[in-house]
Amino acid sequence: MNITSKLPNVGTTIFTVMSQLALEQNAINLGQGFPDFFMSEELTGLVNRAMQQGFNQYVHMNGLMLLRERLAQKIEKLYAAKINPDTDITVTPGGTYAIYTAFTTILQPRDEVIVFEPAYDSYIPNIEINGAVPVLVSLKFPGYSIPWQEVKQKVNNKTKAIIINSPHNPTGAVLSEEDIQQLRSIVQGTNIIIISDEVYEHLIFDNILHQSILRYPDLLERSFVCFSFGKTYHCTGWKIGYCISSPAFMKEFRKVHQFNCFSCNSPVQFALADYLQNENAYLQLGSFMQKKRDYFRSLMQQTPFKLIPSHGSYFECYSYAYFSNEADKDLAIRLTKEKAVATIPMSSFYKDGTDNKVLRFCFAKKEETLETAVERLLK
Repeated sequence: MNITSKLPNVGTTIFTVMSQLALEQNAINLGQGFPDFFMSEELTGLVNRAMQQGFNQYVHMNGLMLLRERLAQKIEKLYAAKINPDTDITVTPGGTYAIYTAFTTILQPRDEVIVFEPAYDSYIPNIEINGAVPVLVSLKFPGYSIPWQEVKQKVNNKTKAIIINSPHNPTGAVLSEEDIQQLRSIVQGTNIIIISDEVYEHLIFDNILHQSILRYPDLLERSFVCFSFGKTYHCTGWKIGYCISSPAFMKEFRKVHQFNCFSCNSPVQFALADYLQNENAYLQLGSFMQKKRDYFRSLMQQTPFKLIPSHGSYFECYSYAYFSNEADKDLAIRLTKEKAVATIPMSSFYKDGTDNKVLRFCFAKKEETLETAVERLLK
């Protein structure tokens, strides 16, 4: 018996491949985006307490109401947006799930979706599995800015959606207010839907203001905005996030959600509802992670790699074109095997494998981890 694959050109993600290789080689994993330091003891204690108090059964399909209420309060403080916790927020098992569900909610066969490359690796498979067509636009290298004129040229009556991501994975680029104005001018007067991946909303540096779609009511009404608790609270393995949209859009989102996940991890939701009252935990996150980025930069100055600056996320990219013509995948594998340092080759984030001789490093690690990694690179 054979299965006709819905994703015939897709293999195992580069994150799994490089992380497995890192395990085999006992390498430091600066590839996959996860912290190697402990998360908040207060938050893990709240989860433990919720379990012991018996909050272990299903919560509401749309998420624990107290958690959604606390999220709405947070959003109003941060972005001056009034979000109805009953109709506008759904708790999901991670940000990637929220993105997939948003695509599945809106896409019909042969719809087109504008995707900026390099792109987080789930976007294109999410589109293709729904029978739609990714329309690819390359960010301008090396700054990874959006070429808005090209976007305008690729918009047509088949364009169903544009997906944006800020702070950007894998590059660490962030959208400006001018980018938002360009986006607004493109979608105005159309039926184009925006999917906004904002899982790194609090991991933004250099005193840059996060241009959340939640700041713009006219854009929010045509958007699905996706977030991750895992990135905010250093618990990527919990796989819990949420999506915000207009009531009409969220009604359709929930039709898909109810038959896929139905209900997310209950004790974690009770804990998060309490922990959201600790505003410093997310308000100070940007400065905390910027210190790690800056420390990693200072270490990497000793190497021949050339910095491509990041202004957000867990990641920073480095070019090696100045000392090698080796393919980025080959170099990433060789560094893992020979130097025991795992990275991610940037060509993996392009459908056609565009190779600009760049590797992505995750700096969301303990200082000693970063120090050891760079020592190995220097050898």
